[in-house]
Amino acid sequence: MKQVIDITKGMNASQIGRKRMLSCKGEPLFFADWDRALFIHYEVEVGILQKWVPYPLDLYEGRAFVSLVAFTMQGMRPSGAGEIGARFFSPISSHSFLNVRTYVKQGDEVGIYFIQEWLPNRLAVCFGPGVFGLPYRYGRLNYDHRHEAGRLSGQVRGSGGCLKYQVELGDQKYGPVEEGNLHGFLLERYTAFTKGFGMQRFFRVWHEPWRQVEVDVDIIENTLLARAYGGEQWAGEARLIGANYTPGAKEVWMGRPHFVGDN
Repeated sequence: MKQVIDITKGMNASQIGRKRMLSCKGEPLFFADWDRALFIHYEVEVGILQKWVPYPLDLYEGRAFVSLVAFTMQGMRPSGAGEIGARFFSPISSHSFLNVRTYVKQGDEVGIYFIQEWLPNRLAVCFGPGVFGLPYRYGRLNYDHRHEAGRLSGQVRGSGGCLKYQVELGDQKYGPVEEGNLHGFLLERYTAFTKGFGMQRFFRVWHEPWRQVEVDVDIIENTLLARAYGGEQWAGEARLIGANYTPGAKEVWMGRPHFVGDN
């Protein structure tokens, strides 16, 4: 990417992400809501993980992390396309996701890299890899994120593995993470880097800072992590270090794909 002059002093990560996105003509490409998201964080061995990631890892105090993100996307639609455009995208506009992501940097920009993603929409599985370079796989996802009732649970089956979890929520209040601490490092990310068909690409997203709470997650089964790309090498020693839950973000901006080096 071209060098970006630092005019972001005093901005938080969300504000920087918004500024970066709007610096590109024609952004954003899509709008959507991201609902009821659970982030499950693992610490992994730096040297082993780096072998499977095509970008330099972004480390926190010398440590590398992989996060599972279980959420539901609602109402994805092209920006400016109106009701007709929304109807055209309706077959892939709303469904659940499980993302396996790590944390990377490219030039002066930090972001995430998708190691693997599972989703239950076969049409979307065909769409994502070619357009964005996303590593989609088909899976069976069942989320019951009823924070109103004080509990979350979920099960994902795909690629011969399973993730099953539950969370008991206390009387906790949602708020932004503290920038600069570990949870801020893991949650507040606004650029996604991909590699597909030999091409390195990126796209940006923007939303208001996450309103979240730290939670204790009970992992009942997680044979799915080893089914992610390279997971048979790095997942065995992965150590669960925490989790965050957010009711979600409304009107998320999603940018168009760019080739690394274009911006």
